[in-house]
Amino acid sequence: MLLAAVGVNHQTAPLDLRERLAFSAEGLKEGLRALRDTLHTRTGGNAVETAILSTCNRTEIYCAAQADPREALVNWLANSRELREVDLMQHSYRLVHEGAVRHAFRVASGLDSMVLGEPQILGQMKDAVRTASDTGTLGGTLGQMFQRTFAVAKEVRSTTEIGAHSVSMAAASVKLAEAVFESLADCRVLLIGAGDMVELVAAHFASRRPRHMAIANRTLERGARLAQQVGAEAMRLADMPQRLAEFDIVVSSTASTLPIIGLGAAERMVRQRRHKPVVMVDLAVPRDIEPEVSQLPDVYLYSVDDLTELVRNNGEKRQAAVHQAESIIESRVQGFLQWMDDREQVPLIRQLQEQSRNWQQAEVERARRALARGDSPDAVMELLARNLSQKFLHNAFAAMHQTDPQHRDQVTRAVQRLFLTPHRGCGHNS
Repeated sequence: MLLAAVGVNHQTAPLDLRERLAFSAEGLKEGLRALRDTLHTRTGGNAVETAILSTCNRTEIYCAAQADPREALVNWLANSRELREVDLMQHSYRLVHEGAVRHAFRVASGLDSMVLGEPQILGQMKDAVRTASDTGTLGGTLGQMFQRTFAVAKEVRSTTEIGAHSVSMAAASVKLAEAVFESLADCRVLLIGAGDMVELVAAHFASRRPRHMAIANRTLERGARLAQQVGAEAMRLADMPQRLAEFDIVVSSTASTLPIIGLGAAERMVRQRRHKPVVMVDLAVPRDIEPEVSQLPDVYLYSVDDLTELVRNNGEKRQAAVHQAESIIESRVQGFLQWMDDREQVPLIRQLQEQSRNWQQAEVERARRALARGDSPDAVMELLARNLSQKFLHNAFAAMHQTDPQHRDQVTRAVQRLFLTPHRGCGHNS
C-alpha cells in the first residue's frame, strides 16, 4: 500500500480558499463516502482507505492505496468544492509515503500549527479518525499510521517543551482585546458557540474577571452548561442580534456554514453603541462574521489569519524544542515505514511457509512408507534430509545456471546471502 496526503493549510492557502474547502461535521461522512466511491471506481475496484481532517486552519485528505492517489485526490477535492484544479494545485501540498507519514506526525505534534505546540489539533485528528472508522473508510494501514501518529504526539508532548508557554488561539483573543481596552474588568464579553474552542476562550476571559460574560448557542442547554462553569449568562443564539450592542468583546467559533453576524447587524450595533469600540474575533472557518464588518468605524475585527503574527512571536521562544521534536518524529517515521515494509512481505512469507510445510509433509509420508516396508531407519532419515535439501536448493541452482551473464553475479550474491550466511540454530558457532 502507498500512503498519500493532499491538503491546504494556513501556510499555503488564503482564508477564503480554506473556507471553500472546509467540511462541516455533518458533511464529513458524506464526503468520505463520495471520495471512497470515486477512488474505488478510478482504481478498478482496488481497496482504498481514506480519512479527512478539516479544521479552521487546514483541510487534508489522507489515503492508502495500491497506486499513487494524489492526482485523483486533487481532482476529487477540486470538483467537490467547485474549484479550478489549477487553483487547488497552486495552494496545496501533495505528499506521498514517507512525506505523508512525516506530515501526519508533525501535524499531531503541533509542529505544523499556527500556534506552535497547540494541543487542540490532536483531538481534532482523533475525531477525524473516529469519523473515518465509523464511516468504514479507515482500513488497517491508515488506521495503524494514525495510531502511530497519536503515540508520537504523546511522546513529543511528554518529552519536549514544545507546548510550554503556548499562546493558544484563546489566549491570543484575550491579548487582542487587552490591546484595545485598558482593563477587561470593565468589559462585557459575548462568546458565540459552545464547542471546545469557545470553552477555552471562556476560561481565558473568565480568568480576567470581566464585568459580564454571556454565551450564545443554538442549543440553550449546552450553552447553559458551559456558562455555569465560568459564571456566565446563557442566551439563545436567536436572541443575539438584538443584544449585540451590549458587548464590548465578541468572540465567535461555530460550525455554521453561513455567517452568524452580517454587515447589517454589525452596522446596527455600531449605531447603538454610539461609536464605542468593539473587538470582534472570528475563530471559525468558514467565517462566522462577514469580513466587510472590518470596514466599519470603531470595529476591530480579527480572523484566524490575523492572529498569526501574535502567536508566531511567542513560538520563537520554543524553537529549541522543535529540533528535539523533529528528531523524535524522524525516528518514528522510519520505524513505521519499516513496519509497512515488513507487512508487505507477509503474503510472501506465508507462501514460503506453506511451500515448506508441503515439502515436509510429502517427505515425512515417503519416510513413513519406507519405514513400514522395513527399510533401515538411518537410511530413511538420510534420504529425507537429502530430499528436503535438494528441494530447497533446486531453484537456487537453476537460477544461477539459467540467469543471463549480465545478472549472474547479482543472483550469485543473493544465493550466498540466503544460504551461506551463518546464523543461530543451524550448527554454526555464534
